Amino acid sequence: MSRIAKAPVIIPSGVDIKLEGNNVTVKGSNGQLSHNINSAVSIGITDNVVQVEWDKDDKKATAQAGTARAIVSNMVIGVSAGFEKKLTLIGVGYRAQAKGNILNLALGFSHPIDFEVPAGVSVETPTQTEIIIKGSDKQLVGEVAAKIRAYRPPEPYKGKGVRYAEEHVARKEAKKK
Repeated sequence: MSRIAKAPVIIPSGVDIKLEGNNVTVKGSNGQLSHNINSAVSIGITDNVVQVEWDKDDKKATAQAGTARAIVSNMVIGVSAGFEKKLTLIGVGYRAQAKGNILNLALGFSHPIDFEVPAGVSVETPTQTEIIIKGSDKQLVGEVAAKIRAYRPPEPYKGKGVRYAEEHVARKEAKKK
């Protein structure tokens, strides 16, 4: 039984939601997002509350209901407040510098890495070892952060690499003589 799908999504002021069949479009101060919701689920908007409705006897519809509610909730939060991920570079000589929509990374390779940031996401580097990724689409922000981290994931012996700011890397003990 889905408990997430039963929770209503409260629409803050300044956010506009439109339904066109299965397509949900959300507009706000941070932009516009749209997504196709599964046909087994229907969405109802009353006053400033979005409620997900589905056939309770159908297992597939029940599974899709929580997903649909989470997607709509993330879209509403994204266009009103936005999402951000912080990455930290740990290692001697590891640097990051943002220039427009290009993120230049020096991660210990023989060449610098130029990562092209997709539209809808902005990247900031307050210091040389910090990267802040911001955007209204939660999935896209997480995907960009994962792609940057994948260039040099943290290794377990010294902990060097690119890691999320809140990530804990389990350290292994070095080889003994």
